[in-house]
Amino acid sequence: MTTPPDQPTHPSEPHHGKFGSRLNWLRAGVLGANDGIVSTAGIVVGVAAATAERGPIFTAGIAALAAGALSMAVGEYVSVSTQRDSEEAMLTKERRELDTEPAEELDELAALYEAKGLSPATARTVAEELTDHDAFAAHVDIELRIDPDELTNPWQAAFSSAVSFTVGAVLPLLAILLPPASIRVPITFVAVLIALAVTGWVSARLGGADPRRAIYRVVIGGALAMAITFGIGHLVGGAVG
Repeated sequence: MTTPPDQPTHPSEPHHGKFGSRLNWLRAGVLGANDGIVSTAGIVVGVAAATAERGPIFTAGIAALAAGALSMAVGEYVSVSTQRDSEEAMLTKERRELDTEPAEELDELAALYEAKGLSPATARTVAEELTDHDAFAAHVDIELRIDPDELTNPWQAAFSSAVSFTVGAVLPLLAILLPPASIRVPITFVAVLIALAVTGWVSARLGGADPRRAIYRVVIGGALAMAITFGIGHLVGGAVG
């Protein structure tokens, strides 16, 4: 029995561009939450090493959360805006070339398909048929690899980054504030490492990679970050005190 043409033979693979884009957004959200966990945990653990009072720890944690979320949002907005401007410039250039040099663009399209392994005659036929159907879509697909209808929104990227960072930052903040002073640092260490293991597993599964390697990386990195900031906080707190 043959597979119907409108059904993918491997439905678990992200053949559709929009599906792949959603996976990228989800993966970026997980990584943003991971950043929020590690950076906020490092700061509050460092402050907790210097003082047992909740006030300074809470203030430092809220400041870390706000600064980190805003920094992520601004950085993502600038990055995506620059990328979008470049993509729009390339799309405008392609439209202009199709209007002014249609024959040269047809030759270019045929050459691109020939470079992918098609025979010159077949590449020419494919190029002509795609040009007759939608020349602009054919060129941006194989030449620029851009979907004009799926350009990333910088405001959406900024908001998503800020939210994912904030969600991640809330965990270490609660873990350091809720327990008694005598056990707040160990509990925060354990809670953060468990959360990092989860984000490592999720990011690896989304990317189709080995979860164990991802978990090892994020857990070891997070543990080192907290250990170092705890040591710095202990030394500085002792010196200032």
